[in-house]
Amino acid sequence: MNRIDQTFHTLKSQRRVGLVPFFTCGDPSLESAVHVMHALVAGGADLIELGVPFSDPQADGPVIQRSSERALQRKVGLRQVLQVCAEFRSENRNTPVVLMGYLNPIEIFGVERFAAAAAEAGVDGVLLVDCPPEEAGTIRSALGEQGVQMVLLASPTTSDERLGAIVEQAQGYLYYVSFAGVTGASRLAPAEVSARVAKLKALSAVPVAVGFGVRDAESAKALAAEADAVVIGSALVESLAQAETREQATRIACEFLTPIRRALDG
Repeated sequence: MNRIDQTFHTLKSQRRVGLVPFFTCGDPSLESAVHVMHALVAGGADLIELGVPFSDPQADGPVIQRSSERALQRKVGLRQVLQVCAEFRSENRNTPVVLMGYLNPIEIFGVERFAAAAAEAGVDGVLLVDCPPEEAGTIRSALGEQGVQMVLLASPTTSDERLGAIVEQAQGYLYYVSFAGVTGASRLAPAEVSARVAKLKALSAVPVAVGFGVRDAESAKALAAEADAVVIGSALVESLAQAETREQATRIACEFLTPIRRALDG
C-alpha cells in the first residue's frame, strides 16, 4: 500500500484530521530542508508537500513566489529536491512526501526518468498545478508504473461534469482549493468550504484535503469538521523565511506546526 493510502487509512481509523504542511525546498536554505522535514514531523505533520522551485508559477501567491525565487537563486532544482527526499527517506520510512510544482521541470528532466527517480528517492505522490487531468495520461501512467500517485486538484469553479472526471481519476487524496485565487490570500469562508467538501467526499473514493487560506490553528480547526486533511503553506513559508540558520529553521518549523496539530486533535 502506498504510504499516502496507509496514512489516511490510519487517520480515519483514529478519527483524526490530517495535517499537511507545505514548504519550498531550498528556502530558507538547501542545507536546512531535510532538517525542516523532520521538524515538521515532530510538530505533527502526517504528510509533507515539498515545493519544487519554479520560475513561472500560476497558482502561488507572492509569499511562495518569492520563496521559489530565493531557492532558484541558490541553484535548487528538481535534482536537488529528489536528493533531499532520498536523504529524508533514509531516516523516515513512514511519512508520505508529495512533490508539488509544475510540469515544465519534469518534461525537461524526462517523464519516465523522473518517475523512476522519484520512486527511488522515496516520493509517494506528485501534484502538478498546471497539468489538467485531461492531459495527464502520460505522466500518470509513468508514475503509476513506479508506484507513485498523481494527486489532482478541484476548486470552487470546477463544474460538476468535470468534477466527475477528476474524482474518477483521483489517487491518494484530492486537493481542494478553498477559493478562486492564489495561495496566501485571506478569503476563507469555512461554511462554504465545508459544504463543498462534503459534496466532494460524497463523490470521491479518496480523501479530501483542503488548502489555500489555511493560516493558523483557528482556520485549520474551522475546516476540521468536514475535511480529511488541511494543507498549510504560505504562513509556514513566511515564517521559515525569517530563519538565518539551520537551527532556527528547524525550531520555527516545529513551533509553527505544534499548535495547529493540537487544535486539530482537540
